[in-house]
Amino acid sequence: MRFYKNQHKYYCGIDLHAKTMYVCILGSDGTILKHKNIACRPEPLLQLIAPYREDLAIAVECMFCWYWLADLCAREKITFVLGHALYMKAIHGGKAKNDKIDSEKIAMLLRGGMMPQAYVYPQEMRGARDLMRRRLYLVRKRGELLAHIQMTYHQYNFPAPTSELIYETNRNKLSIPFSDPAVVKMVESDLELVGHLTRSINRLVAYIESLKFEKQDVGFLLALLRSVPGIGYVLSATILYEIEDIARFPTVQDFISYCRLVKPKKTSAGKVTGGGGSKIGNHHLKWAFCEAVMLHLRDDARGKAYMDKLMKKHAKGKAMAIMAAKIARTVYFILQRRQTFNEEKFFAMAA
Repeated sequence: MRFYKNQHKYYCGIDLHAKTMYVCILGSDGTILKHKNIACRPEPLLQLIAPYREDLAIAVECMFCWYWLADLCAREKITFVLGHALYMKAIHGGKAKNDKIDSEKIAMLLRGGMMPQAYVYPQEMRGARDLMRRRLYLVRKRGELLAHIQMTYHQYNFPAPTSELIYETNRNKLSIPFSDPAVVKMVESDLELVGHLTRSINRLVAYIESLKFEKQDVGFLLALLRSVPGIGYVLSATILYEIEDIARFPTVQDFISYCRLVKPKKTSAGKVTGGGGSKIGNHHLKWAFCEAVMLHLRDDARGKAYMDKLMKKHAKGKAMAIMAAKIARTVYFILQRRQTFNEEKFFAMAA
């Protein structure tokens, strides 16, 4: 957990929503100078903070609509601090909770050097990252539709389709044996949606593959990531754009923790009291590295042998998690050192 500890003359806490935001401005001595609910627009905010622009820091809790505020502060050269929502217990644990109280608490955390920081992802790469997240959402929705088709066949005791229905030829050849017209319509609607989602996903994948041409450095880093067995165009782009800059992780342990590939532990007086915090981190990176394990095992004989060795000591789930952490550790050093994948080093590290 990182805290923002820089000192300023004025501190601004904002409880941000889609249409309104409650703004609290504190002086360095903790005096409330402004406390007002305003519209979620740049003009009212700039007008409100105008007398305090000399040395001002603005803090907001990380939620879905912080992008525009971060970009506004960057343009206006105002210090912007993004608070990590899962660490801000002072906000969520109070007896009374409303926008006015929350904005003051955010300002007080900022002033006291106790504002837990989240990463402010840079504007120029944000759109591509969100596009890949959307692609994954569409892939999962398509998977739900395909699973529903399979379950419908099982419900009526018919052999389930064995061909890949993401391909149009296989969808056109599919036999629909149901006698009930309503069930036929249901399966046809699922197939139609699968086709529509597949076309959308293919267009997104084509765009993702073209990202390597946007900047020379991006193409080079994507090529380095694709040197790892099991990481292709989509996974390399997902990993690179979720990380953005590997230098923001001081150690490989910080990176593994961010990827949700370690089991957090809580201790007190030298005793383990439990676990927790498993949802703190980037679940998109966790998915990407778990997916890389499956593809690695499919294509790499040496990787399969190593997995068999792990499974003699651990259950399958834990063995897969260990392998995912190894791949994540490898990716960290590949990006840090800008070197391609070295199989001998990987299995020496994994031994």
